[in-house]
Amino acid sequence: MTDQTRAAVADGVDTRREFRHGIACALGAYGLWGVFPVYFKWLESVPAFEVLLHRVVWSVVFLLILVTMGKRWGAVMGVLRNKRMLGMLCLSSLMIAGNWLVFIWAVANGRILETSLGYFLNPLISIFMGMVFLSERLRPAQWAALALAGVGVVMQVVLFGSLPWVALALALTFGFYGLLRKQIAVDSILGLFVETLLLLPFALVGMVWFAQAGTLHFGNQGWHLDVLLALCGVVTSVPLLLFAGGARRLPLMMMGLLQYLGPTISFTLAVVVYGEHMDEGRLMTFVIIWAALAIFTLEGLQQRRRRKLMPA
Repeated sequence: MTDQTRAAVADGVDTRREFRHGIACALGAYGLWGVFPVYFKWLESVPAFEVLLHRVVWSVVFLLILVTMGKRWGAVMGVLRNKRMLGMLCLSSLMIAGNWLVFIWAVANGRILETSLGYFLNPLISIFMGMVFLSERLRPAQWAALALAGVGVVMQVVLFGSLPWVALALALTFGFYGLLRKQIAVDSILGLFVETLLLLPFALVGMVWFAQAGTLHFGNQGWHLDVLLALCGVVTSVPLLLFAGGARRLPLMMMGLLQYLGPTISFTLAVVVYGEHMDEGRLMTFVIIWAALAIFTLEGLQQRRRRKLMPA
């Protein structure tokens, strides 16, 4: 075997190893996001707003350790000195805080099905926002997917007399969050650290307010609850670390396919574990959204295949 052949074999082995590592990271990230309802169900005795405050504070603590260990304070200061980046991260911090609050409240109030619907809707909301705010042109199949999603939402209104506001709030806040983060060159962990850092003063004021009112749960309801609240930072950050590892090693389309794992797990938990009611009308809404996602995904795969076949 020549040196060139050995090098080619070694490269192939390294590529396969990187791919397997990427799959493991992506499955870990989306799997953890999928079981988030279990963790936040354990905290349902705590008001959603207080849980949000803890999520901000403990995320800052955990990410502070990561930033320090990674010697990334230079990058942090660079972001803080960049007015445009800081402005965009201020806006994105509001979006992610709103997203977290709605999700925490929904889980505590037995509306996990609606959270899964929101994250199924998210890819479709994202392409709609790309069209509206970034002047991206939609292909016919993407228009069809969006139209189907609209039919699903209208059906929910007709059958139940109200908008699926939890699902729409989650999809819209996360969609705007993604849109804002797309405009700035900062990785997920560094970006989240700055976002939570910006929210930290408000979170601390909120905790002081709860403490003075005598309603702060942390430190007053037993060490088990204190540990769960303190773990908010780890629970928030670890999936992001895994996601970053997967995104570096896998094609974008693969990450796009795997993203449905999270809401699928949440959907299953809602129906099987927590016994949330699934009537025919609600099931039909999900089926329509799933059909829209199938069109969207298959069209993306075909588009990618066409690009590969095009001559360089």
